[in-house]
Amino acid sequence: MQKRLNMKQRILVAATLFGMFFGAGNLIFPVHLGQLAGRNAIPAMIGFIITAVGIPILGVAAIGNTHSDGLQALATKVGKRYGYFFTCLLYLTIGPFFAIPRCATTSFTTGIRPMLGENASEALVLLLFSLVFFGLVLFFSLRPGKITVWIGKIINPLFLIFFAILVVAALCNPGASLSSVEPDSSYQSGALFSGFIEGYGTMDAIAGLAFGIVVIDIIRAMGVKEDGAVAKDVLHSGILTGLLMAAIYVATILIGTQSRGLFEISENGGIALAQLSNHYLGKAGSIVLAITVTCACLKTSIGLVTSCADAFARMFPRGCSYKIWAVIFTVFSFCVSNFGLSKIIEYSLPVLMFLYPLAITLILLALCGKLFDHDKTVYVSVTVFTCVSALFDLIKTLPEGLRSSLHLDGAVDLAGKILPWFHLNLGWVVPALIGFILGMAIHLIRNCRRAKQL
Repeated sequence: MQKRLNMKQRILVAATLFGMFFGAGNLIFPVHLGQLAGRNAIPAMIGFIITAVGIPILGVAAIGNTHSDGLQALATKVGKRYGYFFTCLLYLTIGPFFAIPRCATTSFTTGIRPMLGENASEALVLLLFSLVFFGLVLFFSLRPGKITVWIGKIINPLFLIFFAILVVAALCNPGASLSSVEPDSSYQSGALFSGFIEGYGTMDAIAGLAFGIVVIDIIRAMGVKEDGAVAKDVLHSGILTGLLMAAIYVATILIGTQSRGLFEISENGGIALAQLSNHYLGKAGSIVLAITVTCACLKTSIGLVTSCADAFARMFPRGCSYKIWAVIFTVFSFCVSNFGLSKIIEYSLPVLMFLYPLAITLILLALCGKLFDHDKTVYVSVTVFTCVSALFDLIKTLPEGLRSSLHLDGAVDLAGKILPWFHLNLGWVVPALIGFILGMAIHLIRNCRRAKQL
């Protein structure tokens, strides 16, 4: 009889997966969405949960369902070179280029900076804070065998306790009712789609593809060896994680919306969280927020460095060892984090607009691959059409000055005329469907020819 995880083990795996997914971005983006969406928070919430919960969990499930040995094996279904390209770009995006530095800088911006005096050198304090932060990240990342203990049993409970203090205080004393809050112009109509795109900022859909192999390794270490059993346990643990994440998002979006009775729409969710904590918890609020955000960012950074180092060690077996990669990514992330949060967010958005469509289509193809026997033709057709259209989304979201200097405004105007839903940042959807139909047609024609030859 094949071994399966018991409920206690599933909860532990789910807690580990939650800990790797849930970082500061998962706090900042939903609270800001709540402020913007106002009384349209419900449809915006649905759209946000699709990209920030549903697709990430499907990403983890896709790795388990296809019995892939990580993201590279899954992406290689499109082609070997594409497998290397997509895997490297994805891991670098959720790793040292953007997500890991953002964790440290967000921790500082939201939790530490509000407590600084007027004469304090912000740059120096950020340097010292990030040095300590990444020292801890490296310490835990060099001990990947203990990741379940560190994240699942120690850091997660700390995070949940301190975050619950803030949420309960805000929900028990709302600043305004949901129905009375006027939505921002960007959420007056199409709130579901706006929430869908806002979920990109969490980077969890692409992180799900990266974390899949870590979760699989943890499950195998617990004694589950058969591929089918591993895939089922990955899915069940993912569902538990998704339910917890969705509950937190709902609560966070609600307190964001209700905060409009107390504050104007903030520049970002970090400022909103600082305002809320100070309002409801007084002087203790800054300390609670600092601990909450730092715990969230720390555990996510550990998961990201672990996943990235493991992936590059697997991709390039003749190169650096896992420990060397972990050191390289940690040091690089430390350097990038000191450029500041605004720059990191500004330049990460265009990359996410390009990567997300490719990640979403790869996940969906992997999950429904039995329909076309995982025919490479279908993978290639969908990916080519998606890639070309996603490039326009990348161009559209480049910093305005950079886009103008590269004379790319004409390309954006052209895409707006020929791509349906381009104004919603979903211009890739119809081309992806066309690619799927074309790929399926070629697949079916080939099957018919083979059947006739037999």
